[in-house]
Amino acid sequence: MEGLLLFLALLGSALLLGLAAVSFSLVWTCYYREGLGWDGGAPEFNWHPVLMVTGFIFVQGLAIIVYRLPWTWKCNKLLMKLIHAGLNSIAFTLAVISLVAVFDFHNAKKIPNMYSLHSWIGLTAVILYGLQIFVGIAVFLFPFAPASLRAAIMPIHVYSGLFLFGTVIATALMGITEKLIFSLRIPEPRYSDFPDEALVVNTLGVILVVFGVLVLWVVTRAHWKRPAENTSKLQQNVGRLDYNEEGLVMADESAVEANGEAVARKRNPILDEAGQRSTM
Repeated sequence: MEGLLLFLALLGSALLLGLAAVSFSLVWTCYYREGLGWDGGAPEFNWHPVLMVTGFIFVQGLAIIVYRLPWTWKCNKLLMKLIHAGLNSIAFTLAVISLVAVFDFHNAKKIPNMYSLHSWIGLTAVILYGLQIFVGIAVFLFPFAPASLRAAIMPIHVYSGLFLFGTVIATALMGITEKLIFSLRIPEPRYSDFPDEALVVNTLGVILVVFGVLVLWVVTRAHWKRPAENTSKLQQNVGRLDYNEEGLVMADESAVEANGEAVARKRNPILDEAGQRSTM
């Protein structure tokens, strides 16, 4: 891999920042707020930021970056697809649980639902993310979709995944700011007084932004993409093509290994004629 040391440095930094974000969310909710619980009170609401940061941001970032890990490039492609789909499914599940927590809290406290921009964009992102997972599994994981459909869906799938990841981070920033404004007011220290809690949560926001930047940088570098599989494999069954995560057509497991010289002859009649002479 070109620039392996830089890749490892950025990857390690992203992982550390992701874990730091989860830790900061736990410190915020357990030390400065009322901890975690499921009783319709503030502790139940606190699951919302913790699970969103853990699942919808950190785990989703892992799902996006998993194809870039060079030590997985020799793994079975189906296994990598399952890992990618599994991580995304975990992120979606945690996001849904966090939504249940916040709706349950609002209903118990008679607080209106879905009135803020944060809630509008956040719920839309969760719905679109669920749709993204469904389409990805249906089209790329199971071998039923035709090759032309996979080719058409792949760039949309890649773009929408990165778009949703960035949207989720932006929505999280709106959410934690909204929570600080509502929580830090008289008789408590106001947000404008910049108490310790504000410092912790603002730092959490900065960590989320840097984590997102690192993940997006790593996955958009062309020289760090998963390399195409052996292009000398010929298709044995025309109806069974697969696409890697970059949208390249690859023969599936039923393809047979073809001789590189035979492929070259097929592409160049002159070489084919020379090859025939050498065997006579």
